[in-house]
Order: sequence, then structure tokens, then C-alpha cells
Amino acid sequence: EVRLEESGGGSVQAGGSLRLSCAASGYILSAGCMGWFRQAPGKERERVAFASADASTTYADSVKDRFTISKDNAKNTLYLQMNSLKPEDTAMYYCAAGTILFCGRTPSLYDFTYWGQGTQVTVSS
Repeated sequence: EVRLEESGGGSVQAGGSLRLSCAASGYILSAGCMGWFRQAPGKERERVAFASADASTTYADSVKDRFTISKDNAKNTLYLQMNSLKPEDTAMYYCAAGTILFCGRTPSLYDFTYWGQGTQVTVSS
């Protein structure tokens, strides 16, 4: 059974930083595309950042140069370092894992088989 467990969310002021973690069990990080989505109240779930099986990465334009996705294969954990946070980054953040090897530039929700429960990030102005 695959389980993805997010942690690291919280409340910060604009300009602050947070690091999200996604601990995976039953899934090998180097086996496929993994990444982060987010969903704000009343909005659709949107792409944030992704890492392919070969560790290449892709980011949404809205977070490029502020967020960094990384993997620790030894710990089987995916990270999202978020710097220079803005109020518009406020959302529930979800970790997702798929069976495709490469995420591509715009992976779809449907490319991901496994999802975590989410961790809330709130950025105040």
C-alpha cells in the first residue's frame, strides 16, 4: 500500500519561508514523477512543482525562483522549500506520486495515482 504523508505546513508572514515534507511508504521516489499541487478555497487544484524519476524539475511560473523541490532518496522523502512567501501562496498543499517516469512541463492531476492528505499553508500580509 502506498502512503504519502505531508508535514511542515503552518502560518507565516509574507516574505517568510516554510519547508514541506512528503514521506513516502510503499513507493520509491526514483521510480516516477512526484510533485506538489495546491488548492485554495473556491479554486481548482493547481500545479506547483515536480521532480521526475531522473530528478529533473519543473515549476509553475507563479513559484519559479521562490520554491525549490528536492528528493532525499535515502529517506524516501520529497521536499518543497518555499521562500519569499506571498499571501497568494495560501492554500492546502498536496503531495502526489505517479507511475509516469517524466513529469513534463505541465503534468495533469490525472498523471498521479497517489495523493497525500494535504498540509495547510497560510501566509499573512
